[in-house]
Amino acid sequence: MSELPANLIEKLEELAVQFDACEADLLSPEIVTDHKKVRELSIRRAALERIVSPFRAWQQAHSEQAEAAALLTDECDEDMRAMAKEEIVKLESEAATLAENIQSRLVRADDDAIGSVILEIRAGVGGDEAALWAGDLLEMYRRYAETRRWKVEDLEISAGDKGGVRSVTLSVGGDAAWSCLGYEGGTHQVKRVPATESQGRVHTSTATVAVLAEPEEVEIDLDPGDVKEMITTATGPGGQNVNKVSTAVHLIHEPTGIEVRMQDTKSQAQNRQKAWKLLRARLFERQRAEQEAARAESRAAMIGSGSRAEKIRTYRYKDAIVVDHRIGRNFPLQPLLQGGLQPLIDELIEMDTAQRLAAL
Repeated sequence: MSELPANLIEKLEELAVQFDACEADLLSPEIVTDHKKVRELSIRRAALERIVSPFRAWQQAHSEQAEAAALLTDECDEDMRAMAKEEIVKLESEAATLAENIQSRLVRADDDAIGSVILEIRAGVGGDEAALWAGDLLEMYRRYAETRRWKVEDLEISAGDKGGVRSVTLSVGGDAAWSCLGYEGGTHQVKRVPATESQGRVHTSTATVAVLAEPEEVEIDLDPGDVKEMITTATGPGGQNVNKVSTAVHLIHEPTGIEVRMQDTKSQAQNRQKAWKLLRARLFERQRAEQEAARAESRAAMIGSGSRAEKIRTYRYKDAIVVDHRIGRNFPLQPLLQGGLQPLIDELIEMDTAQRLAAL
């Protein structure tokens, strides 16, 4: 079908205006010198271009189809009429393909426009082995980020007693970061023989992953007056700085009770910046979850919900495979651990897109 619903055309025309505005802003002398703003606009522009470009091609095909139809009506020469008919069929097919492509991209437009996420990994069941497993997941995501040329910033990390990590919080930024990593939220289960196991028995351990879309400040309802900020001394291991210099930042968003503590660096300013970034992401996730709950009945089966209770994947070392339970597919273990997540994520995106289109 080559036609698009009127409401979708209206939405697409709005996105086309936003795309043109992004292009204009990127040429503005005031913005060119602001590297943070340039990066944000570039990600936004790239996301919009994926939709606006085929939409404008669809508009062009429709325009040419109308011209060919007018020629068919006015032309008496049979050879010219035959050429016009052939052109109309060709343009109809082209417009139909573009219309299908546009709708698929449109349902993912908001996801593609989010270019930064907060990624949290926590050791789950399994003691020291769970911490080692959480560390392995951390390395997997770091390698995946390298293949995507994403920027990774450590916000907070707590090491395991015998290696690995008890918990880690990262900021990951780049094109389609949320579109890809948004499916990683949930429980990751591993079945393997731990390095500490002398009898060679297979153990089952888990780590939980949470992925929070990191919003721009203008996208989130956060009044700084609602946040109580306290500056304290750091606690725990950390050398002479601990308990002597007030560098740790503790934020409490009083309306929701959301708390953030940051003491990762010796700089109070850096800790404050990281704390506010994490607070915005957690508040945005809460607001997004409330919106999702309102339409949960119609989208209850949607993958990538981010629930920590949801076991999304099992990594079986003995069989050298990874099973993603949402799509019921197996993937080779070692390529995934080396950062080769894209084939798996592409299948999740395809399934999610189909479900969203069916719900339109």
